[in-house]
Amino acid sequence: MRFLVQVDVSLREGVADPQGATIERSLPHLGFDGVSGVRVGKQIRFELESEDLTAATAEVNDLCARFLTNPVIETSEVTVVVADEVAR
Repeated sequence: MRFLVQVDVSLREGVADPQGATIERSLPHLGFDGVSGVRVGKQIRFELESEDLTAATAEVNDLCARFLTNPVIETSEVTVVVADEVAR
């Protein structure tokens, strides 16, 4: 089966986010007041061939733990859907 995968990666709470802080400091100068708590992350999307949804999800979780994220400072949220269901 073919699956569509989306992994949203963000820094753990308490980990400094200098990129988010820079954006937050810049916004008032651009006329965007009242914005706070800016955090920057990344999104990774790919397709995966796997036996079933359970196996696909387990494989993606392993991939995140071993390669896509740094589990010491980052967390990930994984979404896996059957590719055929998206096309409907």
